[in-house]
Amino acid sequence: MRLVKPGRVNNPPRSLSVSNPAAPVNGQAWFVTKRMLGYTRFVPPVRLLPTPASEKTMPPRLTPIAIVYDFDGTLAPGNMQEHAFIPDIGMKPSDFWDEVGQLMKENQADGVLMYMHLMLKKAASAGVPVRRDDFSERARDIKLFEGVTDWFGRINGYGKSRRVRVRHYIVSSGNSEIIEGTPIASNFERIYASKFLFDPNGVPIWPALAVNFTNKTQYLFRINKGAHDLSDDRQINEFVDKGKRPIPFENMVYIGDGSTDVPCFRLVKEQGGLSIAVFKPHTPGAQKSADAFRRDGRVQRVAPAIYTEGSELDTTVKTRIDLIAATREHSRALARG
Repeated sequence: MRLVKPGRVNNPPRSLSVSNPAAPVNGQAWFVTKRMLGYTRFVPPVRLLPTPASEKTMPPRLTPIAIVYDFDGTLAPGNMQEHAFIPDIGMKPSDFWDEVGQLMKENQADGVLMYMHLMLKKAASAGVPVRRDDFSERARDIKLFEGVTDWFGRINGYGKSRRVRVRHYIVSSGNSEIIEGTPIASNFERIYASKFLFDPNGVPIWPALAVNFTNKTQYLFRINKGAHDLSDDRQINEFVDKGKRPIPFENMVYIGDGSTDVPCFRLVKEQGGLSIAVFKPHTPGAQKSADAFRRDGRVQRVAPAIYTEGSELDTTVKTRIDLIAATREHSRALARG
């Protein structure tokens, strides 16, 4: 509400008196005092008017943060192709990846492009369908790590309780078509992963996007700048002041498991965010490589890939949300002076 200063008025209404100092006259309240009875100056009382919407105090906006995940070994054990596709073409995972490695060496080629090429070649030889819908069907066989299914809603709710909006992203060298078929796909703001170009019948004919360990960092900058149109090279390279970027790196968490995540680990950590290396739980020797990432200064935290409430990973991410919320409140307090 806001106050309206009274003004002086001559020739007041006759109905006013000391006994009736605030009688409504012509729809407006007036007041009078003994001292004023001998005069013709009367003052309407202070009136309370509704505050215009433009002057109302708006609730503070939720602070955005991004949690970015690798997929293979991070949200699910092993490589996604090993759960259904490689068995479908009648190969052992080790034989398939050995052949990929041989193609890389012989042709000095990118590993992601070579595995995508080999997927189509082996599927054709084995008579195995690989239409878009077939990839999605194979996603049903992927077993996620413990707690992953409930993780997103729980973390979103915790963030909201701290006035933080949590957004989830995938940056993976795996197949986008398979990830999109998993039951958790709808939780992600964007899925940046390798994908095929399909003909009008839904048959893959060529790699449309290859995400490898060296270009993974591009997608972190896309998240940071809000430049999500992959066809727009101008926007991603355009200068944007740090204060105007939708999600600062300081508000970013990267969760990965292997050497292909090292560039992202380093970028997020060096820009003030949090990098976490996870490892397959209950597996002898699995923690060793994750510990090496921390020892080499590539990550701040190491945790088993257990996403249940109260787990080490759960506590670490919630603590980071608390820190971001506290930093926001501290900055606002300083701004108020």
